[in-house]
Amino acid sequence: MTLSRLPVILDGDPGLDDAIAWLLALASPELDVLGITAVHGNVDLGKTLWNTGVVLALARQSVPYYAGADRPLVRGELTAANVHGQTGLPAQFLPEAEQTPEEQHAVNFIGRTVRSRPGEVTIIATGPLTTLALAFRIAPDLPDLVKEVVWMGGSTGQGNRTPAAEFNALADPHAARIVFGSGVKLRMVGLNVTMGCIATPERVKALQNLGNAAGQVSAEMLTAYADMYRQRYGLSGGALHDPLAVAAAIQPDLLNWQDMRVDVETQEGLNFGRTVCDLYGSTQHANARVAVGVNDAAFFNLLLQRLATLP
Repeated sequence: MTLSRLPVILDGDPGLDDAIAWLLALASPELDVLGITAVHGNVDLGKTLWNTGVVLALARQSVPYYAGADRPLVRGELTAANVHGQTGLPAQFLPEAEQTPEEQHAVNFIGRTVRSRPGEVTIIATGPLTTLALAFRIAPDLPDLVKEVVWMGGSTGQGNRTPAAEFNALADPHAARIVFGSGVKLRMVGLNVTMGCIATPERVKALQNLGNAAGQVSAEMLTAYADMYRQRYGLSGGALHDPLAVAAAIQPDLLNWQDMRVDVETQEGLNFGRTVCDLYGSTQHANARVAVGVNDAAFFNLLLQRLATLP
């Protein structure tokens, strides 16, 4: 029996947890990675684009990749180099990128790919949604042709970059608002679930013990930001934010989902960038399926098993 593979585009801003998420995607036979699009975010676009090539070299896979948006639609650029390091990938002995980016812009790649396979392509987004928002604005019919967007971003509760806002939402709230208002089928994997998926010292050790480059680099990167999570949140390690979004595309039943209305606050002030989630159904028109629970142990076992298959 032939495995039916889900065609996906990976869109993100690596960043250490994006890198681990993409390793999971590249190692998973359920997914057919059609291309990768890099966007501004954790570090600037030049670095996220370079890091995309590094991740592909680490996985020893050849997938076309493209430069996306280099800045937010309206607000000033926001980065998280204090968390991810100045390069975005805080690890030694990383391979050199072996591929170069494609000349076509990511917006055009997304449009062309989705149109060539209407209703088939899932976009797994693990960074600011700028590139996707641009694609939807240029071609307003495109959201109806996408199978689904799975986004790591937002929260039903508190933020992490500000008390109200999660980083990916805050980095371009205007773009997030466009995507949530586009009518695209959308699932949101937010802080309310990802902060329950922690790379504890035992889990970091398990990744290290895989004995391959992917496990070693993943363990090193997770160690690099564990201190910040311990000091700021009182947790035993860093959260596996972006890998959970990829896992949600591979095995949706790892998470519990609730249909709800989600709006994004774009007015400057205390709630700028907040994903306003209608948890109790006070409005009638849901526009997203929002993750509200996760089987953390099963998720980490999936991550460990898949990364074990990489070089």
